Amino acid sequence: MTASIATRPNLGFGLGLRIDHYETILNSTPAVDWFEIISENYLVPGGKPLHYLDRIRERYPLVMHGVSLSIGSTDPLNRDYLKQLKELARRVEPAWISDHLCWTGVHGTNLHDLLPLPYTEETIDHVAARIRKVQDFLGRQLLIENVSSYVSYAQSQLSEWDFLRAVCERADCLLLFDVNNVYVSSVNHGFDPLDYLNGIPVERVQQFHLAGHEDHSRYIIDTHDHPVPDPVWKLYAQALRRFGPVATMIERDDNIPPLDELTAELDHARCIAAQVAQEAA
Repeated sequence: MTASIATRPNLGFGLGLRIDHYETILNSTPAVDWFEIISENYLVPGGKPLHYLDRIRERYPLVMHGVSLSIGSTDPLNRDYLKQLKELARRVEPAWISDHLCWTGVHGTNLHDLLPLPYTEETIDHVAARIRKVQDFLGRQLLIENVSSYVSYAQSQLSEWDFLRAVCERADCLLLFDVNNVYVSSVNHGFDPLDYLNGIPVERVQQFHLAGHEDHSRYIIDTHDHPVPDPVWKLYAQALRRFGPVATMIERDDNIPPLDELTAELDHARCIAAQVAQEAA
């Protein structure tokens, strides 16, 4: 079921679709290869969000990115949410669907945060089984994203990358590799981000996320409200050397600038990818 490096789709260089940019996208057709939508923003029966989504979909490939799957929770999977997700996928025909390797609530309470998991064999079995159920329901492989973290569990038996690799292999799912999250967690937990890169199977990585963060010297918070900083660009270049050309997207969720500022950042990602490709030629 897993796509090889040669056959996995590479959409090129994309941006997160944000309300602030709807009109600019439709009026100027910017040089963006694809857009990633937050699935929950469009789980509605009608209205302006779907109106704009349908129009943008006519011009650009889309992928769906969720924040509510809570794949690591012990609560039952939310079947109503999955039905809505599947219906949106029918409408959008996304290249792929992704969500986070985390839990967002328990006992029916949504904590509205992407919370890390203990890295244990028990957790691997639990999460992999739930991912398989979601994939069977959606009829496609799911991409799971590594989250940034600020705490660790005393029960953890594995490194984060060994845990992530095991989940992907047992669930036969793919990976949305967030480069910024790896950098953030490497600072917060004191590991070498290159160890993380080298611990991930090349054939599982189908998308990259790039973003900015708040640096508080002794720790970093993943905020998505700043431009991509130099350390993340450098780690992105290393990720390209490790995984090859992979669909790359810049996330910006707050302090959202004009679209041309984000497309300039995207051009920088293109330049880095071209340089790495030239090195390998």
